Amino acid sequence: MRDHVNSTATQNPASLARETDRRSRDERPSTILLNASDDVLIALRAISPGETVSDGVVVIDPIPAGHKIARFRIHAGTAVRRYSSVIGVASAPIAQGAHVHVHNLGMSDCSQDSNTFGEDVRPTPLASVQRTFDGYVRADGRAATRNYIGVLTSVNCSATAARMIADHFKGRLADYPNIDGVVALTHKGGCGLDARIDGIEALRRCIAGYAAHPNFAKVLMIGLGCEVSNLDGVLGGSAGDALVIQQSGGTAATVRAGIERIEASLERANDIQRTPVPASELKVALQCGGSDGYSGISANAALGAAVDLIVAQGGTAILSETTECYGAEHILTRRAVRRDVGEKLIARVKWWEEFAASHGMEINNNPSPGNKAGGLTNIIEKSLGAMAKGGTTNLVEVYDYAERVTEKGLVFMDAPAFDPVGATAQVAGGANVLCFTTGRGSAFGCKPTPSLKLASNTPLYQRMPDDMDVNCGTILDGTETIEEAGARIFDLILATASGTKTASERLGYGEEEFSPWDKGIML
Repeated sequence: MRDHVNSTATQNPASLARETDRRSRDERPSTILLNASDDVLIALRAISPGETVSDGVVVIDPIPAGHKIARFRIHAGTAVRRYSSVIGVASAPIAQGAHVHVHNLGMSDCSQDSNTFGEDVRPTPLASVQRTFDGYVRADGRAATRNYIGVLTSVNCSATAARMIADHFKGRLADYPNIDGVVALTHKGGCGLDARIDGIEALRRCIAGYAAHPNFAKVLMIGLGCEVSNLDGVLGGSAGDALVIQQSGGTAATVRAGIERIEASLERANDIQRTPVPASELKVALQCGGSDGYSGISANAALGAAVDLIVAQGGTAILSETTECYGAEHILTRRAVRRDVGEKLIARVKWWEEFAASHGMEINNNPSPGNKAGGLTNIIEKSLGAMAKGGTTNLVEVYDYAERVTEKGLVFMDAPAFDPVGATAQVAGGANVLCFTTGRGSAFGCKPTPSLKLASNTPLYQRMPDDMDVNCGTILDGTETIEEAGARIFDLILATASGTKTASERLGYGEEEFSPWDKGIML
């Protein structure tokens, strides 16, 4: 049984949500119906028992904001739809007006047998006006949105030395206004594992991707010397060079040498100016964290509208978080430009099923307690909303964790749903801007790539004003359409790429979030 795949209405949540129109502030409803075929309403505020909402439904339970209300009586064992797709099966009889959540909604079957490929592929419309941002153009022609110097580590054993080198330059770059900073990106791995396992290869891809990232003017690598993840071959043709503690006279000598090397590179790193760069050079990573019942309706849908604009400019958007496309992967396979692209995605989903099963886990454990408190019942519902970040354009390629992204258009990168681990892979793949949607609230940065935070609701935007960049709650408030919000996000992406600081940058986030995946137990 795969009703959410076999349903004739398997539209993108972004396009479904775009059916809503602008409303004046004094006409705000208490609920929203996303599609006429849905079995549930979504509460736009907390609703008390006895209140009458859309369709004349009388609410019989307390309903938190963002949660679901039954439009009709639903018999046990009956499929329940949201976004015009099945999000689960009633595990008990559900009365009209009742709260629909974990206590009465179970999972439906999530086997991938019913996926179809390419049915929704459409020609990609090209923008009539080419937009630009003011970026840095590296010698190899790649576009940068920031100009950092990086100190990277091959192993945790060299992390302290790397931080000592970077800390030396804090407050000492006033004479180098075009350098955004010297940043140490350390991690907890690099040794204690067999060199042949996937985790070491993933770590090496992350380090190599960051070392070659255009947002770094220079990279200095610090190693210990006896680690499994040694420096041989990691740097490739990047602008990096390396110091090994065991071969450089110990920690103090390594730190002195590292400081000298960076000091010698400051003039050259600073000798660069921003110039107009076509928006086709954007590589935008798409992430969500702390999602709620509104995320798929507002922030993710608005980001999807911005993604459509990016792709129309010839740019790239990197969707990820494989365990958060679980149960909704059909949305992407139907948009895969070739069957092998769709099959790559299905292969990654099946890998995750086997990975979870081998560790006695279920992917449905993915929604966090905060997700559930925000109204998301299971992984299918969460995934359907998460897919809206990818907009409506074709899926052109699927990449392994931290692979370099070379295709233009919407692509997918395999990664866990844990935000730092997924974002690390996307940045290693070349993302030069990151957009992060949240409904519960998130504090996140990802140097050297600037990270924009998109709030799904106005109360969150008001509650965390120093962390949020965009309020997408305007869509729920009825003061802005999804297309208008998407255009606003696209403009902010261009401004950010041009140097405008994001909230997380102003707060100093971004050094602790470098988190390569060791392929350990994680969903």
